[in-house]
Formats: sequence, C-alpha cells, structure tokens
Amino acid sequence: MSVVWAATSPESGLFHPVERHSEVEDLSDRLNDLRSRGQGYVEVRSLDREFPVLILAFRDDHAVVHLMSGTERMSLLVGDGTVPTGAEVEVPIMDDLAAFTGDFVLDIDRAWNLVHEFTQTQAADPLGKWCEV
Repeated sequence: MSVVWAATSPESGLFHPVERHSEVEDLSDRLNDLRSRGQGYVEVRSLDREFPVLILAFRDDHAVVHLMSGTERMSLLVGDGTVPTGAEVEVPIMDDLAAFTGDFVLDIDRAWNLVHEFTQTQAADPLGKWCEV
C-alpha cells in the first residue's frame, strides 16, 4: 500500500517537511532508522486525501500520536498507561522538544502498530479515544 509521509532526517536529526510517496515498507524503514537513533517525528496520510494526517512523535520508548483532521483541527490520542498521569515525557514535535503528560503517552511499539493500522485503513476512530486540542 502506498502512503504520503514526511519525517525526521536520520542524518541531520531535523524534520524534513518534503512529503514522500512510497510504500508503507519505506516508511517502516525510516521509523526503524529513527528508533535506532532514539527519537523522531513522522507525519503520514493517504495518497488521495490531504486529511486526516496521523503524526507520531517519539523519544526512546515513549510516543505521542496526534491527528490532524482538518487545517485547524488537532487531537491527541489518549495514552495507554505506559507513563503515570502526573508524569511528563518530552518528544520531538518537528525540531523542538515538547512535554506531554502521561495522559497522552503510549509505548512506541503500540504507537507504531497504530500508525501501521492507519496506513492500511485510513481511519483514525478505531485507533482509540481522541481528545481535541
């Protein structure tokens, strides 16, 4: 299946906003490269629609998943209990680190599985509970 995505460059560590059209396997390879470097930021959408865009931001074993459902509509996926509610985790959002409470933090493996599911279905609702921001 083909998708459109943009991601952190493994070489520079900076977000490279130019979208790529590729198979999901290429996106998976990029994620694996970023995981070996400890952090990354990835945006993915379908070939034929501008929205929704699923965003995966991660650092070490912690991830945060955003959903852009329109130009001015953003939601966060509710966390999986990996991090306690009161604790904070920093993940890269494009090129800067941003702090999120445990309410919105997932295990990186679970988060990647959700991104992979999204690439197959292009549906965000089945991924979990979303909180609009």
